[in-house]
Amino acid sequence: MMKVLVLAALLAAPLPALAEGFAPVREKSEFVGLVSGKSLTRFGISLNVSPKGAIKGSAFGTPVTGNWDWKDGLFCRDMAFGSKEIAANCQLVERKGSTLRFTSDAGKGDSAELRLK
Repeated sequence: MMKVLVLAALLAAPLPALAEGFAPVREKSEFVGLVSGKSLTRFGISLNVSPKGAIKGSAFGTPVTGNWDWKDGLFCRDMAFGSKEIAANCQLVERKGSTLRFTSDAGKGDSAELRLK
């Protein structure tokens, strides 16, 4: 019984961000260096983010288009998923190996992890 309680406590405890190994991408030049010539991928999603500010790709067979800029250390984008506009948002970008994590609302919202390929 004690082992079950200890295991439950460990699983419920939040892990410090540093333990995850993600480091913030703070500069536009660093971000461009990471994505230039590569695709950002996740199951069903493949996006190209050009150094000149365009976003193009697909998500589950539907075209994705948009634009991006770097403002105050954040990736700021507006996008469309097919004919549906996705609200503009500035996102915190973090890197761990070949994975980039984008966290909406300047790092306070939901996040998505995409692999560089």
